[in-house]
Amino acid sequence: MPRNIRRGLVTLFCLVSLPLFGQKEENTLSLSLEECIQKTVKNNLGLAVEVLTPEIADLSVALANEKFMPVLSFNYNKQDTRSASYSFLDAEETVATLQNDYSSQVSQLFPTGGNLLVSLTGYLIDTNRRAQTINPRYGNTLRLTFSQPLLKDFGFKMTRREIIIAHNGRDISEQNFAKIMADTIYSVESAYWNFVYSIENLNVRRQSLKLAQELLEKNRAEIEAGTLAPIEILTAQADVATREADILEAEAMVKNNEDLLKTIINLPAEVENAEDVRLIPSDKPSVIKKNISLEEALRAAMQNRPDLQATRIDKKNKELNLSYARNQLFPDLRFQASYWSPGISGDRVLFEGGNALTGKVIGKIPGKSSDALKDVLDFKYKNWSVGLTLSFPLNNLLSRAFYAQAKLNLEQANLRIRNQEQQIFLEVKTSVRAVLTNYQRVEAYRAARELAQKKLEAEEEKFKVGLSTNYFILQYQRDLANAQVMELRAIVDYNISLAYLNRVQGTGSKRQTSGGFKGKEAAASQF
Repeated sequence: MPRNIRRGLVTLFCLVSLPLFGQKEENTLSLSLEECIQKTVKNNLGLAVEVLTPEIADLSVALANEKFMPVLSFNYNKQDTRSASYSFLDAEETVATLQNDYSSQVSQLFPTGGNLLVSLTGYLIDTNRRAQTINPRYGNTLRLTFSQPLLKDFGFKMTRREIIIAHNGRDISEQNFAKIMADTIYSVESAYWNFVYSIENLNVRRQSLKLAQELLEKNRAEIEAGTLAPIEILTAQADVATREADILEAEAMVKNNEDLLKTIINLPAEVENAEDVRLIPSDKPSVIKKNISLEEALRAAMQNRPDLQATRIDKKNKELNLSYARNQLFPDLRFQASYWSPGISGDRVLFEGGNALTGKVIGKIPGKSSDALKDVLDFKYKNWSVGLTLSFPLNNLLSRAFYAQAKLNLEQANLRIRNQEQQIFLEVKTSVRAVLTNYQRVEAYRAARELAQKKLEAEEEKFKVGLSTNYFILQYQRDLANAQVMELRAIVDYNISLAYLNRVQGTGSKRQTSGGFKGKEAAASQF
């Protein structure tokens, strides 16, 4: 930094430093800009609300992934039926049947859209019907069934559509949180530098009042000595009253900006009786010139802007929806294949003469229910089938409307991105120009402040030898105070414009998270 600028800053920010409201030091809290940002990330209620959104999106992803989890189901049914017998071949009076059915199955969805079903079913039938060669009878069947769509609903994207959209939704929530983080950081920086400006503005106003009061006291002494006409004191008294009013306005500005900063960092979350604590900013705004290229700033914005990234991710969802809608126009052609193994066992009933129609039971050969299961697992009886099923609606008006809607949504997303890119270009161009302009303002107002200081010193020398009047002294004092305030405003505006440039480039939150804390993690740690 050039020596004359550094000397001017020392004069501007140190020479005029005075106690703000005369509060005791135990009621003050000194904070740097970095500390304010960290407290905001930790305590700000708005961030606390938004930090939950990505976590909710993570749960949506986990929920969508359950689609590919195997599904296990069990079924058991027992029934005891009785009915009248209408034939001596059936039963004598009442037909009684006891039947138990049970099954278990596992189904698994594949990324291609296919589905595999493995089931094991069994039953027990015990009846008083005549001519039963096996009674009670046990049966089991092991079946493997695979179904694969070949047109409609075929493919990895179609099957994983909900999961992809859930992942994109999580990414969008992350980008939205990054945007809110960047906006919050910018609001902290803006509030902090405006608070600094209001304090230094008050100090300048107090210094100006002090100069006017000294001139007023000097005028009174000269009037008493008879070297100055009494009417000359009126100009000094009017100026003192005006500068006292300026101080009241400056004090209100300090309190307003302090309250705003306290609210943003949520100071009551850490400090009891936060209303009684006076904040003291420990950082001073710098005027280090930064060489900024519009092309580089625009390139950074296109790569880092979280709102633009969120819109681009949303476009991917629209593309996926269009692909899905196009797929739903196809007919439903499915390949199906089955393989099953049955097994039967039970008590074998022996009839006289080997004829069940005689109805005379001469004995039984006991059977085990496990024998049927053993035949099933040994694949004693092998069966299989394959086939194709084709189905299509006679009118697919709704599917075509869904496809047309998806096309319009994608076109709308493309237009939204183009419009957003234009807005970003305008914001970046404006912010780069603001940085350059504000730096030039600092230089210009610094020169104006130095000239105002020299003019006041020269006029005071003339006043000492009677070549000037109160009016000109007071006027030059006001000019100096205004020049100091304008230089302060330009310096603060320059720092705020740098913060805004970081925001429009999408690098504000990254710049802060690289300083030693993680944005979302820090916010979540408090809540």
